[in-house]
Amino acid sequence: MKVYEIPLIAGAQTFLITMNGGQYQLTLLWRDTSGGGWFLDIADANGNDILGGVPLVTGVDLLAQYAYLGFTVGLWVYTDANPYAVPTWDNLGSESHLYFTVKE
Repeated sequence: MKVYEIPLIAGAQTFLITMNGGQYQLTLLWRDTSGGGWFLDIADANGNDILGGVPLVTGVDLLAQYAYLGFTVGLWVYTDANPYAVPTWDNLGSESHLYFTVKE
């Protein structure tokens, strides 16, 4: 399995990324509410929504439950000191990281 880190910053962001030959628009948003945190929206390269509001949960493939959408990658979140610690507003991209995986 190949693992690639998606470079992030601590702040809301939208960017295009190529993962396993497919181009996607990723948007990460912080929701400062009870039960909030970082959430991911995925669109195609033209901005057409594919998924919205996926919470950045650590230690699980964020796309596993959406296999029916035909994703050819997995998305994973881990934090340096404690791999299962939830990303905070301040540590996204520095201590908490988003990775995509490709099965060989």
